[in-house]
Order: sequence, then structure tokens, then C-alpha cells
Amino acid sequence: MDLSGKVAVVTGSGRGLGRAYAAALAAAGAAVVVNDVDEAAAGETVGAIAAAGGRAVPVIAPVGDAEVAERLVATAVGEFGRLDVLVTNAGILRDRVLWKMSDEDFDDVVRVHLRGTFTCARAAAVRMREQGEGGRLILVSSPAGQRGNFGQTNYAAAKAGIAAMARTWAMELAKAEILVNAVVPVAATEMTRTIPAFAPVIEEAERTGEPFPPWLRRDEGLGTVEDAASLVVFLASDESKDITGQAIGIGGDRLALWAHPREKTVAFADGGWTADGIALDWHAGVGAAPESFGIPAPKGP
Repeated sequence: MDLSGKVAVVTGSGRGLGRAYAAALAAAGAAVVVNDVDEAAAGETVGAIAAAGGRAVPVIAPVGDAEVAERLVATAVGEFGRLDVLVTNAGILRDRVLWKMSDEDFDDVVRVHLRGTFTCARAAAVRMREQGEGGRLILVSSPAGQRGNFGQTNYAAAKAGIAAMARTWAMELAKAEILVNAVVPVAATEMTRTIPAFAPVIEEAERTGEPFPPWLRRDEGLGTVEDAASLVVFLASDESKDITGQAIGIGGDRLALWAHPREKTVAFADGGWTADGIALDWHAGVGAAPESFGIPAPKGP
């Protein structure tokens, strides 16, 4: 993939998946605005990109407010002359079960993930429409947003909202040739390290330098952050010019297209449904095969 001449903003790119996205985009030729709240981490990402022959500048700020979003876009334009790609990766975790989750736990996560994606995408869309040459909005969602996850009311809700925004913006920005997709990555990060079935394998791989075993890469779809970065590079490239409004998963050896929510089964009652009528029909009719929910527990080797 050749991204020469393109300019990208990657939020939350000081470490983990965000750093991998920024590094991969730069390696493909794009100039990158690296964003993080950690100045040292952002500096390390910029330094690594520069050492590899790429171009990058840092912006140290938390996403959420419109002012930060506009600053990111202005930095891209001021430093590199344009903006072609936005990757909304920034996020935090405040995991609690429902009855223990505080207002602050909920608001903080939604502010960074959902509001941060909204404000950054809005600022980027304004600039891309002014340029008149199309663009790419690559929004980072999560399996938790597709299926729910224990202890992650705030995170799952935000990530589900991000996928919904991708579908909405794909329609709104189609005329401007701005493509919008959600990516659903699974990779070995500080978060997945906390999952008991994954932690020993991740630690062993890091200690020995050996690759993750096939069952983890293929069956669970979990690999390195670099594995996930390839999808972002593809979606930023001209090769993805006909792809928009999709939620695409990647991790380890697995690439997947997630289904959109849709009616699964439908039944009709002349004159409408009564509560008794629903009760009589449910188990043998519409509700005969209910949907599963939650991220499946890892099966192991």
C-alpha cells in the first residue's frame, strides 16, 4: 500500500494499538499527527516513526472537546498541508458492574470514546469536505460494542455507538466521497492481558519471543497490535475506495465482516398484537431461537 502524499491523524497513538496504527500508516508513506495525553509516550511514537524515515508530529491533549478536535485537524493542515485520514482510537477503561459504576465512571469513558470520536470526526469531515477530494474516517469499535461484555456498561455502550455512527456518517458523507468504517480489533494489549485465559500465553510469548500459538491467533483471533494495523492501512488506501459503512474485525490470523443489526424473525397478527398473543407465539414463533450475547469465553488450546 502506498500512502505517499496522504496525511493522517491518529488519536490515542502513544502506545498499544494506536501506536501500531500510526507507525503502519507512516511506514506506508503517510505523514501522521500523533495524539496522546502522555507526552513521553507520544514523543516515543514520533521518534520511532522519524527513526524509520517517516514524518510525524505530536499533539498532547485529551480528546472529547471540540477545541482539541479542531487543533488536531489544524495541526495536520499546518504541518503537512491537508488531512486525508482520521483514526479515532483514543480510549480509557473504567470497568465496574452496573450497581457499582459511578456517574463519573460512565461519563469519563463515554466522553473519550464516543464524544471524542464525534468531535474529531466532525472536525475532520469539515476539512475533508472543504478539500473536495474525499477522505477516510476509520473509527475504532470493539467486540464489546457488538456483543456486550461483563463489567463494561460504559465501554460497550460507547463502542456500540461508534459502530452506529459509522453507518450513519457513511450515508451523510457519501456525496463528498468520504468513506467511513468501524474497525473491531482484537490484540494483545494491557487490556487483554487482564483476561485470565490470555494472560499466561501473552506473558510467555513476550518472555521467549515466540509467536502466539495457532489456537490463539486463529480460534480466538488474537494477535499482535501490528496484526491489527494492516486493516487500518488498507482502509486508508485507494484500494478501499468502494468500502464504507462497514464494521470489520481483525486479530491474529482472523479477518471478519460483522453483521449489522437487523430483524431476524418476523410474525404478524391481524389487528396487532396483544400481550397474551405475544406470550402464546413467542417460544414457538419469533423467539424460538433467541440471539446470544456477551463475548464468548476463550476455549484455550
